[in-house]
Amino acid sequence: MKKHDIFLWAIRLPLDFLIIFWTFFLAREIRLIDNFLLRPAKTITTDALFWFALFWAFLFVLIFAMHWLYSMRKSSSKAWEFALIFWYSIYWFIFFSFFVYAWNGIVYETEIPRLISWVAFLIWTFLVILERIFLNNLEFFLIGKWILSKKKIILVNNKKYSEIKKIVKNISNSWDYEIVWYVNDWEVKWIEKNIKYIWNLDDLQVIFEKGEIDEILYIDSDFWKKDLKNLWELTRIFWVSYKYITNSFDVTKTNTTLSLINNLPVIEIKNTPLNSWSKIFKRIFDFFAGLFWVIIFSPIFLIVAILIKIEDPKWPVIYKNKRIWQWWKIFNLYKFRYMKWEFCTKDAYKNVSSDDKAFEYEEQLIKKNSTRKWPLYKIKDDPRKTKIWNFIEKYSIDELPQFFNLIIWNMSLVWPRPHQPREVEKYSIDQKRLFTIKPWITWMAQVNGRELNDFEKEAEFDIFYIENWSMTLDFKIIFKTFWVVLKRAFGKKKN
Repeated sequence: MKKHDIFLWAIRLPLDFLIIFWTFFLAREIRLIDNFLLRPAKTITTDALFWFALFWAFLFVLIFAMHWLYSMRKSSSKAWEFALIFWYSIYWFIFFSFFVYAWNGIVYETEIPRLISWVAFLIWTFLVILERIFLNNLEFFLIGKWILSKKKIILVNNKKYSEIKKIVKNISNSWDYEIVWYVNDWEVKWIEKNIKYIWNLDDLQVIFEKGEIDEILYIDSDFWKKDLKNLWELTRIFWVSYKYITNSFDVTKTNTTLSLINNLPVIEIKNTPLNSWSKIFKRIFDFFAGLFWVIIFSPIFLIVAILIKIEDPKWPVIYKNKRIWQWWKIFNLYKFRYMKWEFCTKDAYKNVSSDDKAFEYEEQLIKKNSTRKWPLYKIKDDPRKTKIWNFIEKYSIDELPQFFNLIIWNMSLVWPRPHQPREVEKYSIDQKRLFTIKPWITWMAQVNGRELNDFEKEAEFDIFYIENWSMTLDFKIIFKTFWVVLKRAFGKKKN
């Protein structure tokens, strides 16, 4: 770990302590504002508040330390870090509220006003999260300006460059990593000419001794196990981080539980962390989220419906489209109709001719104008679109009726994307895992590349989501969805 990493992590503890300490005094000054919450002002002397603030600031950092919030490990999920801060702040505040009033008259005589405690809690939670955002962005800025150095990494593999091209590109695009060496049995022609070549694992010791490397990334290789064990030992001797890229089965193995069959210990590999209680909570959340957004967007529903009817008076306004959901069942996905009725595929409607001309026309357009690799498709310059199409698609308004799908629960707010039956026919066996849970309104690929992802990449995102589900991950995707929609609506288009 770089020295600046250690410093930026170590400084969090004293900063948290100072924030909690001074927040009590700031909360007292806010409480003294005339007519604050229309309640008579109650205060506390500076001497008494000093000891309250000192003791409880110490307890705050102690609780955070006991729950590893100061451990020097990096996580790409800032949402998870902020969720932990919020959760343990609540945990601390409950502990504080109980003992600060239970001890009154036993340990001390002075009472701290409740409103000062509440205001302090709200302020410090906000400031601690703001502090983390500042430190994260400060590190990003300093590395971007080459004031701080990136972590230097060695790739260990015996694969051809074409097989690991995506991995190399991904690391090269990282803001805090730099590939400087690679180990292979033969020299590979790299795009990045500054990456140096090592053909023998034994030569790594010289590099370790010079302190020129921070991390080893083991991808895949045919090196002897003895050599790899020696490499592992060297990384521990010279304090070099050892990381490896997992395959899909390795990732799956992280979702395990230990149990007994009689006296025989066995390990169960779970399909997803989404257990029964998680499903219940998710269902409740989805229902009320759907109901809430239907009410909020009801004026937009009315306006869009009127605009659609003005341009094409035929019914329906909300269009049904067949999709595959959990366990290969078929359901109707709802969207605002943004093309003329004669061009809409009608497989979700009864009493429709089997030789649907609209379906045949769409197949022709997919073959001719699709900008995405099959089984996904996106038709460029679609001639079927109406005038309202560009508006409602730009702001993702066409997706709003899917909140009705949320209420009746054949969709969830966050989960994998639902595909059409003709798309599903092209799934491989591992991609069919996407049908083990309900489909989405928003999902991981939606906020990580959107239509730039090919189907394989999108499926990888969905499988990762299934295996690593959490409500924190859901909230992160939801918040990123708002940002993506706003960026798409108001951002500058690339020429």
